[in-house]
Amino acid sequence: MLDIDGLTRNYGERAALNGVTLTLDTGQTLVVFGPNGAGKTTLLRVLATLLRPHAGEVTVLGTMLPDGAWRVRGRIGLLGHEPLLYRELSPRENLQYHARLHGVAQEHVEERLAAVAMTTRADEPVRTLSRGMVQRVAVARATLHNPELLLLDEPYANLDPAAIELVEPLIGVESGCTRVVSSHDPGRGLAEADLVLGLRGGRVSMLADAASVDPDAIAELYR
Repeated sequence: MLDIDGLTRNYGERAALNGVTLTLDTGQTLVVFGPNGAGKTTLLRVLATLLRPHAGEVTVLGTMLPDGAWRVRGRIGLLGHEPLLYRELSPRENLQYHARLHGVAQEHVEERLAAVAMTTRADEPVRTLSRGMVQRVAVARATLHNPELLLLDEPYANLDPAAIELVEPLIGVESGCTRVVSSHDPGRGLAEADLVLGLRGGRVSMLADAASVDPDAIAELYR
């Protein structure tokens, strides 16, 4: 599903990612830990084809990036820090637009709005909704086209326990998708992970099967 060898991505003279290498099999979950600025979001954006690698090789869904990016974009779902929603449009209008982009039947929009309990607020502008509601709509958008690979950047941010329970079938382990999840929560992250990646300053400081990772080792990443 993912094969990364020596991935480097720079911002000016600073290496946001420096020599990252890993492999993730189909159906597995990679959880990425690290302090702010460690390179977690940059990694997700490279995998989502939004940023080009400056060095190394990145293969996503059997396709080498960046040359084959157009082949895989429709098979990836990205839930980032930004919800990627048009604020002046309603949740329904946002999802209808996304459905047209991906050739998804319009009735699927209604199913997904119901799945995240947004039917009653579906026709109000996104800008009027609470952060938690916006996050639920963003989950609906990211998963509307049934992607094979989910890229999730702090996916439970702004969600209360009831909302987390709603979105779990769409973005959690039970979704059946291959997932790359950025997290600051060792408890939840380790419980969901097959593979754990720890980043500090863009470099790999930990790469291990989740079953072998001590939570204290994750805490060390933040010190």
